[in-house]
Amino acid sequence: MISIQNIFKGFSDKPVIEGVSTQFHTGKCNLIIGASGSGKTVLMKCLVGLIEPDQGSILYDGEDFTQMGTDARKEMRSKIGMLFQGSALFDSMNVEQNVMFPLDMFSKMTRGEKQKRVDEVLDRVNLNGAHKKHPAEISGGMKKRVGIARAIVLNPQYLFCDEPNSGLDPQTSMVIDKLIREITTEFNITTVVNTHDMNSVMEIGDQIIYMYQGKKEWEGTKQEIIFSKNEKLNNFIFASEFLKDAKDMRMLEARGKIDNDRDMESLLK
Repeated sequence: MISIQNIFKGFSDKPVIEGVSTQFHTGKCNLIIGASGSGKTVLMKCLVGLIEPDQGSILYDGEDFTQMGTDARKEMRSKIGMLFQGSALFDSMNVEQNVMFPLDMFSKMTRGEKQKRVDEVLDRVNLNGAHKKHPAEISGGMKKRVGIARAIVLNPQYLFCDEPNSGLDPQTSMVIDKLIREITTEFNITTVVNTHDMNSVMEIGDQIIYMYQGKKEWEGTKQEIIFSKNEKLNNFIFASEFLKDAKDMRMLEARGKIDNDRDMESLLK
């Protein structure tokens, strides 16, 4: 579990994160949602140590990441997997070399052991036969799966995914969501996903926090998000009139107030 307590971060005297506290649970897909500029990306960068918070604590299973020295941080980072928004693959390396890169950096495995581990994770993300292909030779969805394979090759306890469905079509996005969900539960990982994709929220959102102007505005589950009365959250999720009508129907259905097709038709008018 990851626990963050009273995190603040600003740039040039402009606050970006203000007093955010929450918990990200083990074996769950924990989602951070919010509009551009809400602070969700900066928060994730603080969590993985790419940015230092100005104030607050980040506890990985009780150990304060913000207070760790260089060696302790390096050891902790070996337990963290990261899927970047653009996959961040090395163009000059093939798929196999990209996935092996963290093993070269952080492990003391032999070449044979590294190769075996790479084969295992590429098989897990259904990329058998893609070992020698370069990023320019594979699709966007395949690049995401290579990114996931690289993120899990060190058997991480914590997995961070920054906009994993960015640039993907809806069907491919569902494949990536399913893969993230399966890996999270299969290996009992604490997974944190930064996204604005509402399909992902409803598919894999075990625990969700909504960021608004640098603050945690709302927190709950995907079941609770439908019935939230938080105006800012509703304006973000149900931005169009069609989606607002869809929410009204979901709420009425849940409360047993839609009895026939005529009621549905009246709601859509």
